[in-house]
Amino acid sequence: MNKIDLSARPVQFKGSALAHALLRVAGWRIKWSGLPAKQGVILVYPHTSNWDFIVGLFAKWAMGLPVHFWTKNSLFKVPLLGRWLRWLGGIAVDRGSARGVVGDTVAAMQSARERDAYFWLAVAPEGTRSLTTGWRSGSYQVAVQAKVPVGLAYFDFPSKTVGLHEFVELSGDLQQDFKLLHQHLAQRKGKRPHLASPVQLKT
Repeated sequence: MNKIDLSARPVQFKGSALAHALLRVAGWRIKWSGLPAKQGVILVYPHTSNWDFIVGLFAKWAMGLPVHFWTKNSLFKVPLLGRWLRWLGGIAVDRGSARGVVGDTVAAMQSARERDAYFWLAVAPEGTRSLTTGWRSGSYQVAVQAKVPVGLAYFDFPSKTVGLHEFVELSGDLQQDFKLLHQHLAQRKGKRPHLASPVQLKT
């Protein structure tokens, strides 16, 4: 695989002017300039409130991002909800898969690369709005195994900013990688800062 220039943003989309306008009315701004590649992982931090989903959804539409996200398989069995989740980009998590959700996602990302198709996975690695000892490892493992760039998305409530303008490559060295992630994300403040889990894997 060719080395990706993380400073370049060759992948651009036409977002929704209406979504941009609604965010501006609510006082929010977006910092974003495009993607460095057609495949990758977006880590969304911090996740401390239900408002993150609402603001994040409008930001997704405003940027025009065709992202996927993991969702419980049982939710897709609810007819209207399942259809809506698929439309948004939801991927059903199959707990019975021999490869597991990480292996399945890596395979899907590699397939997209071979087809020159888009496949960006967006994950809130804390996995909950409650305070925990750290992040779940699934999204990190997908990025390392698939060898794709990682976008560092954030909700900064004091400045009312949704950001996706920094991209990094992970080495697979946990200590080195999480030091890098901490440097970029730890200063961001969610709606309830006391519920933000530390930027480290769960202990």
